[in-house]
Amino acid sequence: MIKYALICDQDHEFEAWFGSSDDYDKQRKRGFVDCPLCGSNKVEKMLMAPGVSGTKKSADVDVPMTTMPQMPAEMVEKLREIKKHVEANSENVGDKFPEEARKIHYGEAEARGIYGKASIEEAASLAEEGVEVMPIPDLPEEKN
Repeated sequence: MIKYALICDQDHEFEAWFGSSDDYDKQRKRGFVDCPLCGSNKVEKMLMAPGVSGTKKSADVDVPMTTMPQMPAEMVEKLREIKKHVEANSENVGDKFPEEARKIHYGEAEARGIYGKASIEEAASLAEEGVEVMPIPDLPEEKN
């Protein structure tokens, strides 16, 4: 996976993950890379410092960790509403989400709203294929 710092033609800066440099190029060419703030698909990569690996074995490498600041209550409430709407109007396919999403995308299954579980790699692969997916984050009360 590669994280790119991106900027749209309206000077909005944001980051996005891609399976490879080629994946970014293909998705951008097809108009799938959009600014999350204004929706513009006129997006370019920004200059970034490369991540350089050392010679330490992976077990010896310190991984920088961070915690996210607490989400504002208003944002948590909106996410809760979205999640409730998705659950009320879609079918829970659980761990079969990547498989079912592909079947729907390729016309092998009935078009319908679904939700379930997918790894980051599975979600990236789906996006690479042009399957529209949207992660729904775990809310604070779901982590307890």
